[in-house]
Amino acid sequence: MWCVTRLELSRLFLSPFAWVLLALVQFLLAYLFLSHIDYFAQIQGQISAIPGAPGVTELIVAPLLNNAALILLLIAPFITMRSFADEHRNHTLPLLISAPLSASQIVFGKYLGYLIFFLLQLALISLMPLSLLAGSAIDFYQLGAGMLGLALLVASFVAAGIFMSSLTTQPIIAAVMTFCLLFLLWIIDFAAASAVADNINWLAWLSLLGHFQPMLAGQINSLDLSFFALFCVVFMLLTIRRLDSARLSQ
Repeated sequence: MWCVTRLELSRLFLSPFAWVLLALVQFLLAYLFLSHIDYFAQIQGQISAIPGAPGVTELIVAPLLNNAALILLLIAPFITMRSFADEHRNHTLPLLISAPLSASQIVFGKYLGYLIFFLLQLALISLMPLSLLAGSAIDFYQLGAGMLGLALLVASFVAAGIFMSSLTTQPIIAAVMTFCLLFLLWIIDFAAASAVADNINWLAWLSLLGHFQPMLAGQINSLDLSFFALFCVVFMLLTIRRLDSARLSQ
């Protein structure tokens, strides 16, 4: 399994595409981060006299992590699209599944490779809010909860992405399918809000955003953790099932 993980990481970091995306994400988030700081500096005098007014964590860190979640949703499909689609397109999938590895080891190996890549991205992102310690205090609990939510969100993106990649031979098609699925699960919360009168509460439970927002506010509960864990497990099992079917068809 670890050999597959190392292989995926080497493929990612040997590709200029991954480096460009890393730099692009950091550039966009740095610009937004500085914009939030500038906005906070403008209104700081107005809110300083308000009891219980939001501070640096609420007005700078939380919006930054929210922006990071949306940007990672946009780029995750383009990172994971090659996981299995390239194997199909290059006709290397038969070699991979004939290796002395189980389907679960192959899938988990690829999953860990992409997850480590995104966790590296999150480590770079976390340096921005931590830099605020040079001039102010931040709520470490809310920051930790937000980073945990972002990590779980990214883990879900990767799980969905590698499954979609296993369904097609074209990476671009895999990226489009992954983006459509993730975006649907991102905005389904709005449909759930309009369907409250019809008691369609399961739509809200399926919302990625609905489970991420409480953690962004510093609330960690078992329902949100269970959702992300179940989301990842379901898509991993579907990918393993897909790979087993491909192995049997050889």
